[in-house]
Amino acid sequence: MSCVLLVTFALMPDGEPGGEVLVPAFTDRGIDARWVVWDDPSVDWKAADVVAVRSPWDYQRRCEEFLAWSRSVEKEATLLNGSDVFAWNADKAYLTELADDVGVVPTRLLDDANLVPGLQEAVDLWGTAVIKPRIGAAGVGVVVADSVTDWRLSGLTESPWVVQPLVESVRTTGETSVFVLEGAAVCQVDKTPVGDEIRVHEMYGGRTLPVDLGTEQRALAEVAVRVAAARLDADLPYARVDMMRWQGCWAVSELELIEPGLYLDIVPENAGRFADLVAARL
Repeated sequence: MSCVLLVTFALMPDGEPGGEVLVPAFTDRGIDARWVVWDDPSVDWKAADVVAVRSPWDYQRRCEEFLAWSRSVEKEATLLNGSDVFAWNADKAYLTELADDVGVVPTRLLDDANLVPGLQEAVDLWGTAVIKPRIGAAGVGVVVADSVTDWRLSGLTESPWVVQPLVESVRTTGETSVFVLEGAAVCQVDKTPVGDEIRVHEMYGGRTLPVDLGTEQRALAEVAVRVAAARLDADLPYARVDMMRWQGCWAVSELELIEPGLYLDIVPENAGRFADLVAARL
């Protein structure tokens, strides 16, 4: 029986929300799958036919360690998407590269050296700016500012950052996520924040619902993954493309290639889809 290791982290040893449906999906296909913690020294990575990174949701604060782990594992087993892709995707500067070929939420780079002039330029251009850690996840460290003297800037994490406009449609249309498996969009969820919050994550009160896959959303998601694959000369079996309405069009807000949550608690069908993807590659 083939062996698949599903990678998570120590605080979620049973995997992502809804992760209990993923192992049975593999079992139904005659595959032995189990959740393992990425930094557990007892894991025998050589025993795996495929390693699938699913929910190592501490990687953003241990990025160099995580990337070193991925390079090490890649020498012993097939690692879906792969360490080079992880390294590129961990830094949100990738959005500035995608912008050459795909509609993305406007993104500029900030660090301690150019913080004041860079932020002033962003505020002059967009009115309200959103600053995010270049290596970050789950909305941690997101700051909204209307000026370079905005008191909220005291909440900045360590540099570097990206700065983007506040996309006002997040309060109405919200954010959309499209799952792309083997280059084809398979389903969509829509996420909306609550109150004055702009972060759509459940931990901030956001709501996520499955919806029919939209034609425009499908097209943008598939193009974004195709462009990234060509730019990286990489095989990208799985991805999640997050997008928002910006100036009347859908624009990529994030391209998740490391550990995009499958929203298995909301779209349990994704378990079978993901298991089929892996089974086809064994």
